This record gives sequence, structure tokens and C-alpha cells, in this order.
Amino acid sequence: MFSYDSHGRHLSPFLLLDHAGPAQFAPAVKPRGVGQHPHRGFETVTIVYQGEVDHRDSTGAGGHIGPGDVQWMTAAGGILHEEFHSEAFTRQGGALEMVQLWVNLPARDKMSQPGYQTLLSRDIPVVGLPGNAGQVRVIAGKFNGRRGPARTHTPLDVWDVRLRQQGTATFDLPEGRTLALAVLHGTVQINGDEIVREGQLAHLAREGTRVQIEANNDVTLLLLSGEPIDEPIVGYGPFVMNSQAEIRQAIDDFNHGRFGQMAP
Repeated sequence: MFSYDSHGRHLSPFLLLDHAGPAQFAPAVKPRGVGQHPHRGFETVTIVYQGEVDHRDSTGAGGHIGPGDVQWMTAAGGILHEEFHSEAFTRQGGALEMVQLWVNLPARDKMSQPGYQTLLSRDIPVVGLPGNAGQVRVIAGKFNGRRGPARTHTPLDVWDVRLRQQGTATFDLPEGRTLALAVLHGTVQINGDEIVREGQLAHLAREGTRVQIEANNDVTLLLLSGEPIDEPIVGYGPFVMNSQAEIRQAIDDFNHGRFGQMAP
């Protein structure tokens, strides 16, 4: 839906958002997924809507996430990881739908120790919206007095918002923040004006503090709000740093095995 190549500083601290699925997978013997690969300089956030995914990385961390669960991986100074369909999902098949969000790290944290957070659905606060308009799952940040479980390096909000048909919700955000709405399902009208449809992204001005969203039908969207990181963005595939020299160092470190090793 966006990447640092196309949006860059305009959506800082958010670098990339990819919506995978929903897609149907037939039962199989061998798990499908993405094999071992590196990251450095940012965080990956995987939100599962349908299906199951297993994760392993070079810190020794790992986790199993299913519908409603989130994995928040801090690549920081360098990590290797892999993600595959779970054994049960592989055997049974079914629908898979998930979102992956990349969140930038400030320069001071880009070479810090990598880490991993498993955020299970049961630990993510769910806040009802006035007028039975829908609900908000607070993954990161704070909404209506409830704080999400994710630990973040800069102030930001990641809210999984569900709106019922004809439901209207108003959100107040701190001034000066990046604000984007990623519509995964349904169609919404923003501030009584802009229409945003399924698979589209709305980027709002940082000068505003309030956004009103009206659902034309049942809607699933991500509300992303964050304090911009006013630093250069230099990326090369799975590495996002502040300079070309740091990118060259990341490639050299990876090629010489300095990102650690995955357990057999």
C-alpha cells in the first residue's frame, strides 16, 4: 500500500505497509512462507487477520501467531528471521490474510540490540466506539485511556479499527504527527469529504488534530499516527539506515555473518 521509496519522509516514522490476502491455500505437506532473510535499522509489525504464521529469528526468539495476534520484531542492529505457515494451517489449509508494517527507528537506536514482542489478541485492549459504531483494538499507543501492549522507540499509535455500516467515529490525535488511514475492507468518507476505498491509503495533514470517519459499509482499517523522525532515509531492500555508508556496512556485515545465526 506504500513503501519508503514512494512516500519516504511524508509518512515517517512508517516506512512500508503491505496487505497480503485474503488468499485461499489448499492443504499441503510442506509449509509455505518466507525463508531466512536479514533486516537492519527498523521494526517489522505483522498483524494476522486470518490463518496462522510461525516465526523464528537469530536471537533465539520465536512465536506462533493466529487471528488477532501481532508480532513486533525490532531488527535494529541486525537480525535474521523466517516466517512460515504453521504446521496446523499447512495441513488444513484455509484463508490467510495479514498486514506487515515497517516502522523506522531513530539513528540512536538503529544499531541497538534486536528484539521480539509477541502480542496476543487477548492482551490487546478493545475499546468500543460511541453509538455502537464499532471498536478499536489498541496495538500501540493510547486510545480513550487504554494503552496498547507494544513497546515503541518513538511516540506512535497503531490502531486496528472496525466500523459498522453507517457508523461514524471521531478520533483526536496530537498535532504535528503523521496520520494515515489504510482501508483494508470497505469504503469510508473522511471529514465529510474524501472517499477512500478498499486497498487505498489516505494521508492527512500534520496540522490537524481531529479526523472523522464514516463507514459506507462494514469497514476494517488501520489508523497509523506517529511523531515524524526528522532524519535521512536511505534504504536498500531489507536495510533502512541514514546514509549510503551505513547501507554498505549492513551489506558487508550480512555477507560476513555478523547478523548472528539461526538455530538448526
